[in-house]
Amino acid sequence: MRLCHTQPVTAAPFDEPNLVSAAGLVPAMRLAAEAGLGDLAAEHLTVPTDKGANPGGKVTALVCGMVAGADSIDDMALLRHGAMGRLFDRAYAPSTLGSFLREFTFGHVRQLDAVASRFLTALAARSRLLGGDSDELVLVDVDDSIIEVHGHAKQGAAFGYTRVRGLNMLLATASTPTCAPVVVAQRLRKGSCGSPRGAKRLVGDALKTVRTIRPEGRVLVRADSAFYGHPTIGTAVRAGADVSVTVRMIPTIKAAIARIAEDAWTAIEYTDAIRDETTGELISRAEVAEVPFTAFMHRRPGEQVMGRLVVRRIPDFHAPPDPDQASLFELWRFHAFFTTTDPDVLDTVAADKTHRGHAIIEQVHADLKNSALAHLPSGKFTANSAWLALAVMAFNLTRAVGTLAGGKFRRATTGTIRRTLISVPARVASSARRLTLHLPECWPWETEWTELFTRTAPPRAAIP
Repeated sequence: MRLCHTQPVTAAPFDEPNLVSAAGLVPAMRLAAEAGLGDLAAEHLTVPTDKGANPGGKVTALVCGMVAGADSIDDMALLRHGAMGRLFDRAYAPSTLGSFLREFTFGHVRQLDAVASRFLTALAARSRLLGGDSDELVLVDVDDSIIEVHGHAKQGAAFGYTRVRGLNMLLATASTPTCAPVVVAQRLRKGSCGSPRGAKRLVGDALKTVRTIRPEGRVLVRADSAFYGHPTIGTAVRAGADVSVTVRMIPTIKAAIARIAEDAWTAIEYTDAIRDETTGELISRAEVAEVPFTAFMHRRPGEQVMGRLVVRRIPDFHAPPDPDQASLFELWRFHAFFTTTDPDVLDTVAADKTHRGHAIIEQVHADLKNSALAHLPSGKFTANSAWLALAVMAFNLTRAVGTLAGGKFRRATTGTIRRTLISVPARVASSARRLTLHLPECWPWETEWTELFTRTAPPRAAIP
């Protein structure tokens, strides 16, 4: 493709008042309004109103800007171009929205977390974000990640386990085998805090939200070894959920693995494994087995958790050359996790495969950092905490948009949904006291965009 030389472009003035660059915001914000985003913020947020806070309008504006691709306060100016004022009201200036965020205290952030939870519940009722089959397993994944920041003015910024200066983001996501993940709980913490700090309350909040959306059915909480502790696992078990948590190779775990009989191991399909054409065996030699295990034996009987230890082993290619000098833990590399799932529902092989799916939360981390969390825009910690909650609401709203559009967008990333369904240019025209969006001809995703627009359009009312 090259520029047309028969009709070269000779001028490009910014003088068209009827154009918008993100027509997909119309159905997206219709969905947000139907889910009650503005009303929820106005009801639950008590940010001081003596400065004209209007939390409902400003929260909606911030979420709208993030859905359109804003990753900083200054980017909120994209809501004030062309005909956006005809499609939306209360297009606040970026400086106004920044001042609003800086008014947040820790209590206001918790109020915004409650808004995010209720907003997700309303979205799920309208777009079936977590499906509708009560027999489908709901997978709740917990993990943290460092958001890199620069400069010394960021409150709470420090060097954490990644040796990167930043703030620590703790998320809980919920998904099903057929539905893409949504964020059900979030926290922002100082950069140097340990991974399990605050996980007990986060897991409790996450499971409460999941049970609001899906009152029936099985829930499985998955996490890595940093969250193997009684506070996190005990909270999940008391809430009626199963757990699947990686464990460290501590002496009690090694002793339990040593009790596994050699004939108890089962070969599994493993990453990059190939099958021998002659014997049909897996060359990778990855194997799994399990043994009954009681977690937290050092605690009181009422705090001990009964379950099973599922172990996966692969050959250790760095084993000593002399077999006589090799011990059990020198010939194989072991990866174990503790689970309370029913063996009749998830056998050893299925439990191992399900646990390895925990990596899906890393995709959510990358998605958020490629969107609104590319930056934490304020020097104030509570303002950045509020920004995280707003980014989560924008993420879940974008996921609902993709679900309503259908097709491949049900599991598409935020960037794909924004590029194809949100950032669609349009010309706004009015006729008979109604607005019409004139979209580009031959838009590749016209069918999905029309489906989204139709499913979010309000019933037509008679013209007075």
